[in-house]
Amino acid sequence: MTSHDKSGQYDREFNRRRFLSFLAASPLAAHGATSGFAQGLSAPPKLPDPMIWAPLELDKLITDPKQAINVFDFEPVMRKNVPPAHFGYMASGIDDEATLRANRADFQKFQLRPRRLVDVSKVDMSVTLFGQKYDTPIFICPTGSNKAYHDEGETAVAKAAKVGNHLQILSTQTTVSPEEVIAAQGKPIWYQLYATNKWDVAKAFVMRAEKAGCVAVAVTVDRNGGRNQETLMRLRRTDNRNCVQCHDNSSLAAQYKTRPMYQGVDLSGLTNIQSSAMTWDFLKRLRDTTKMKIVIKGLLAHEDAKLAADNGFDGIIVSNHGARSEDSGRSTIDALPECIEAVGGRIPVIVDSGFRRGTDIVKALAMGASGVAVGRPYLWGLGAFGQPGVERVLELLRIELRAAMQQVGAPSIKDLKPGIVRRV
Repeated sequence: MTSHDKSGQYDREFNRRRFLSFLAASPLAAHGATSGFAQGLSAPPKLPDPMIWAPLELDKLITDPKQAINVFDFEPVMRKNVPPAHFGYMASGIDDEATLRANRADFQKFQLRPRRLVDVSKVDMSVTLFGQKYDTPIFICPTGSNKAYHDEGETAVAKAAKVGNHLQILSTQTTVSPEEVIAAQGKPIWYQLYATNKWDVAKAFVMRAEKAGCVAVAVTVDRNGGRNQETLMRLRRTDNRNCVQCHDNSSLAAQYKTRPMYQGVDLSGLTNIQSSAMTWDFLKRLRDTTKMKIVIKGLLAHEDAKLAADNGFDGIIVSNHGARSEDSGRSTIDALPECIEAVGGRIPVIVDSGFRRGTDIVKALAMGASGVAVGRPYLWGLGAFGQPGVERVLELLRIELRAAMQQVGAPSIKDLKPGIVRRV
């Protein structure tokens, strides 16, 4: 072996050890059901995760989106491409990250009951929501700061969503304006609202979103306190960049004034981008302010779901913010049935957090969900390959969903009924 060969081998082994050291200290190793490359780093889960066959070596990662077999293949590529602090922000849960793990593990609480002798040679995955028809019930979760993962940011996501005719929900923390995103999508989108501590700021956001062409506002109600993002904090310590060049933390107004939604808005007195004081009165006031549909995002309890329907709001999203808002340990798939029962079919119920497989989506739709929103998987695709990566992630989810519908004997979404899924 030449000295050059030995040097190359050493570099590969060194990089591999560094990567595995990162995994061992991160939630990715702690929940093999969420991450596809935790093999050998922790005790196996009760039910072995089939993702143990995903490559660990950096030199064996996929180099083209079409090589991906499932959405998990994109995560290590994103980790390689994206700065540590940015990756940590995306990956992090809070505290012990029990909720982060539960969002994946709790799908095992439910089994599918396939029906046979049904013609599933043709499958219709389309859904209609608030008068808009989508080719799939797989929706795009609002995620902020997409340009932290790829230069084209939310524009790349919008173009990818357009290919499969997916509903896109745009974050208040977007790094691309809603006008540009709608132009890239070619059809109306939804807008997600962080209300902040100032009504006038929230009102300005909503009025701009409505004027831009958004047809619904998803009001986030589950970010009402602080959060201890340990994975972010640990990875940020390993980031050697001069982050001050991009992040002005001298004040909250200075930190966000360059974001598209904040530009031109009076930010004096802004102390929190969330709202710890939000009550049902805020939502009623919002109803008098906008013609957009109002969807309440972040409910987990049947009492709140019932109140949303009783008070005439247009829909809810059962969500724990991807385990980024609290560490209750309760997954959204566990909370979904009681919320669906509480609204009694009066309003649509969407669910997010932890969805990675077509069978995950089928379970939620069979329970009665009107749609399923995904977040981290498309960010993995974005950070790995930009728009083509997002396209492939969404394509894989559509392929898996179609196959899962065929497997349970459901030629259309309306054929996914509660009897198809049972709790164990």
